[in-house]
Amino acid sequence: MPQAKIKPRLPKGMRDFLPQEMLKRDYVFGIVRDVFHLYGFEPLQTPVLELNETLMGKYGEDAEKLIFNAQHPGGKEELSLRYDLTVPLARVVAQYQSDIALPFKRYQLSPVWRAERPQRGRYREFYQCDADIVGVPGMSADAEIISLVVTALRRLGFQQFAVKINNRKLLTAIGQYAGVEGEPLAELYRSIDKFDKIGAEGVREELIKRGLPGDVVTKIMELIQTNLPSLEQLDYLESVLGDQPEAAEALSELRAMADHLSDAGVSLQFYEFDFTMVRGLGYYTGPIFETVITEPNLGSVTGGGRYDDLVGLFRGESLPTTGTSLGIERLIDLMDILELYPAHIGGTVVQAFVTVFSDETRAHSARLAAELRAGGVRTELYMQDKTVGKQLNQADKKGIPVVVLLGPDEIAADQVKLKRLRDGHEVVTARAQAAAAVQELIALPSGQPE
Repeated sequence: MPQAKIKPRLPKGMRDFLPQEMLKRDYVFGIVRDVFHLYGFEPLQTPVLELNETLMGKYGEDAEKLIFNAQHPGGKEELSLRYDLTVPLARVVAQYQSDIALPFKRYQLSPVWRAERPQRGRYREFYQCDADIVGVPGMSADAEIISLVVTALRRLGFQQFAVKINNRKLLTAIGQYAGVEGEPLAELYRSIDKFDKIGAEGVREELIKRGLPGDVVTKIMELIQTNLPSLEQLDYLESVLGDQPEAAEALSELRAMADHLSDAGVSLQFYEFDFTMVRGLGYYTGPIFETVITEPNLGSVTGGGRYDDLVGLFRGESLPTTGTSLGIERLIDLMDILELYPAHIGGTVVQAFVTVFSDETRAHSARLAAELRAGGVRTELYMQDKTVGKQLNQADKKGIPVVVLLGPDEIAADQVKLKRLRDGHEVVTARAQAAAAVQELIALPSGQPE
């Protein structure tokens, strides 16, 4: 009995990437990886699966509802798909402490999984690009992370963006100033974190619904909505909260960060202090940062901060750690919207298409393809049985820039004919010079003579 046909489809929130899309993704990954290297970050890879105990209890209640659990038949270990790359980093630092020299600057470019509700720009499987610095307590590390983010976005072609900076200690101090501590403080975080979605009035109403007195809510809203230039915002908060030790520490850290950013040449146009920005994960302990592309706005595209206590959950003592995650999927979407990809990205990797005139010339074409590859030309050899005209159509449809024609006349003369498809320009060259001629033809603008 014939097997029933299976309808080809994907699980919700998962995607396939065809070659043209993969070339765009590889382009973005390549630029980001180059920037990581530029700043001296080393590559790290961790497994897709972690022990459930490794992940749980690190992110906060809301985030941990999105963790995918996994189990193999008969397996005794409770496993989960990794939710992010940060907790696995903390495990690695603790597990391999004798092999890792501090400070440890690492990056990782890998997929993660979250049981989100799928929507535009939000998927259940997606890639993260993380860069973290372990072992540096001072704000120079946080400033370097922000400088790295600014450099990566500018190299990708983005100009309209802002890195928003806050400090978890400052949020705690604001809560204490308003008389909020303990679990109500966590509720305060959750409400303020919705500022971008529900606005000031929405946050105000939610805080009141959570049981905070009206005068307390008014104090909080006044502090988190200062409309002053960046450094003047710090002065204002210091005038209000300066007597509180946690506020003084937070403001000192933010001032130090601003000094380091200035030393690194990061312009004020690319960052700002935003006291409505919370970051939802539970492990942050100090400065936090999030980047928003301001035109068009598809939400945040990077997020991170300092999490000095996380490594300590896996070893005898903790280590100061700060880092960021680049939302590569959203960046890729935005680059399409803003048309930031170079013209040649998203076509094909092939540079030259070697035609086959007949069975008698096939061996010559195969040897020529091998010679072109040896010369560094990315080459496709035609492998079916169609006319040369149809072969040219196939190459044109794929976007291959140069067709290599090797018929009986060219074989007899030890020559090849090259045709650039974008303008029909043709060149005849000695076969020994074919690879160099292809590369030159690709490099020349249309219509320019050799």
